[in-house]
Amino acid sequence: MSRMKTIDEKNCVRKAEDAIKRLTLKAKKTKNGDPIMVTTSKIRNLLAMSADIYNNVILMQEDKLDDEVIGRIEYLRMRFVYECGRDPKVRAFVEEANLLDILNEIGDEKKNYILFNRYMESLIAYHRYYRGKDL
Repeated sequence: MSRMKTIDEKNCVRKAEDAIKRLTLKAKKTKNGDPIMVTTSKIRNLLAMSADIYNNVILMQEDKLDDEVIGRIEYLRMRFVYECGRDPKVRAFVEEANLLDILNEIGDEKKNYILFNRYMESLIAYHRYYRGKDL
């Protein structure tokens, strides 16, 4: 079994919180002092792209992902890159959260994709907690 280097079961929630804290500190501020960051809906769009794959992965009986799912993960990675190119705030989020490296680390392990999805959900939760409402 291939373990992920960037996140694991013990630290994925903490790493998500740390990434959002760093983003909040680095973000430019509005006149009221609120950080100008990627919106929760943009992050949810990234999660939605991965949710369809997750729904298939969770139903798989095997511990290894098949070639079709691995190909879909590669396509997902490309879509993340595309969204980074469209919006600098998305790029800052993806880079700070190290999402492209994590997607590369999934390999063919079912548990790694499930962990990636948990990390994405944690990013959304902490973004909402530290950021509050969308601007």
